Amino acid sequence: MKVTEITNLEFGKMVQAASQKLNQNADFINSLNVFPVPDGDTGTNMSLSLASGAKYERDAESTAVGDLATALAKGLLMGARGNSGVILSQIFRGFSRKLAKKTTLTAQDLADGFAAGAETAYKAVMKPTEGTILTVVREGAQAGLDAAKQTDDVLVVMDAVNKAAADALATTPDLLPVLKQVGVVDSGGQGLTFVLRAFDDSLNGRVAENDDYQPDDAEMDEMINAAHHQSAQGKLDPASIKYGYCTEIMVRIGRGKQVDHKFDYDTFYKYLADLGDSLLVVNDDEIVKVHVHTEHPGKVIAWGQEYGDLAKVKVDNMRMQQETIMEKDDDEQPAAAATAAAAPVATAEQPASDTAIIAIVAGDGLATLFKSLGVTHVVQGGQTMNPSTQAIVDAINASKAKRAIVLPNNKNIFLAAEQAADVADIPTVIVHAKSISQGMTAMLGYNPDAELDDNQSAMEDNLSTVKSGQVTHAIRDTELDGLTIKEGNYMGIVDGTIKATDTDLLKTTVAMVKAMLDDDSEIVTIIYGADTTADVADQLQQQIADLDGDLETEVHEGDQPVYPFLISVE
Repeated sequence: MKVTEITNLEFGKMVQAASQKLNQNADFINSLNVFPVPDGDTGTNMSLSLASGAKYERDAESTAVGDLATALAKGLLMGARGNSGVILSQIFRGFSRKLAKKTTLTAQDLADGFAAGAETAYKAVMKPTEGTILTVVREGAQAGLDAAKQTDDVLVVMDAVNKAAADALATTPDLLPVLKQVGVVDSGGQGLTFVLRAFDDSLNGRVAENDDYQPDDAEMDEMINAAHHQSAQGKLDPASIKYGYCTEIMVRIGRGKQVDHKFDYDTFYKYLADLGDSLLVVNDDEIVKVHVHTEHPGKVIAWGQEYGDLAKVKVDNMRMQQETIMEKDDDEQPAAAATAAAAPVATAEQPASDTAIIAIVAGDGLATLFKSLGVTHVVQGGQTMNPSTQAIVDAINASKAKRAIVLPNNKNIFLAAEQAADVADIPTVIVHAKSISQGMTAMLGYNPDAELDDNQSAMEDNLSTVKSGQVTHAIRDTELDGLTIKEGNYMGIVDGTIKATDTDLLKTTVAMVKAMLDDDSEIVTIIYGADTTADVADQLQQQIADLDGDLETEVHEGDQPVYPFLISVE
């Protein structure tokens, strides 16, 4: 069979198939995280990003493929989460710009689109690194250009792109030694190959509408391999789950007999925010969807009915689920984990000055701590739940300030923050804090009377004055940074390098702090998370004081997930 053009119908099927493919394989992509920590989220970020793009494409009314590609790129841009999601959005930004005026796509158009996408993605990254998603898109695009010189069959060109990308993915461990060291391929590149494979399958009729997805032999091997990267979920004590009911509702706004309120997003959101955590609220003019972890699912349902009738209700007992997981030693993550990654905006009071300072943090304690340092608005998010570009834009625009400063506090949020700054309604700069510790230190350089660029410069100058440490547990056995790490053990990570590992939390943390101290060290700040207690933090404070009596120590409750302790040394 020969196909010489892609119409709007084919293109739509390609996009929807790719979105489904990423969603189905998000957990596997997550498992490819280089560090064996329970926060690998590349698959979740890419899946949520493409889901946003797919919705924009699906809702577009045009029949021109160029317009549909533009809608896809717009949705990806606004929904982009994490660096992987932003790079994926940049690939399709270049793709759409090249094809903006096309009604249908020829084989040459398709090849040119991928080539433009690769070029745009490389330009979006300040220091492009080979052995990543960039290598995969570049090699795939080049193969497409080569194939288009020989044929006008779009199937042949797409086959070439797909095969070359898969081959490039296999070489990523040779280009990035750390990948070879832990025995994985690049996770972002893996995500892109799923997208390209879905495009190829869709064009070749290998994706049947309304059929349940069945993995091929290669994907079965990948899933078996992923099982070796067993998560730490099975070790979680059900009693430690603070909010036990995963509650989802979908409300048809303004319909039903119990409607008491006209829908207002902020009012609707604020009430739900007080009922639990992992809150996600999305809406259009007709529907509002809610996901929240709570102890009071009935209150969530009743609140929804005050705004409309219920089109969907789903409540899961997560403690019971966890008991089942522990009993069966199930390797699978709960489906709610991917949804929890979609972090909403939580704003503080309006800024007293003309400058909004927006910090991205996970945990009520961290939010309070940053507000005490002068932050005016908080976007809930972090390593395990990167906020989307849209969430950051919404926080900036809702601030009603004349200018804004964004503290990502995580390098995986840099690109989404920079995209948000580009499209926000007010002048916005990014202070490139890679950690909570750097974000706090950056605030010491803020001057409310200074110009925006001067504040950015002063705050970034402070970043190098602090060392950042974080403690978490390993979700698989590995050897990294010269250490043998066992699944379930704690790890102390200093500025991206694992410095200590042990079965004991305090021993690991103290060993990490020792590695952070030098002759100039004066202040150690301890931020304890949701998985530890104030008593344990006090014990740690005493043990650190025993290391050096001249050290000043501070303890704060952060409530952050995944990391029992965040440590800064200044």
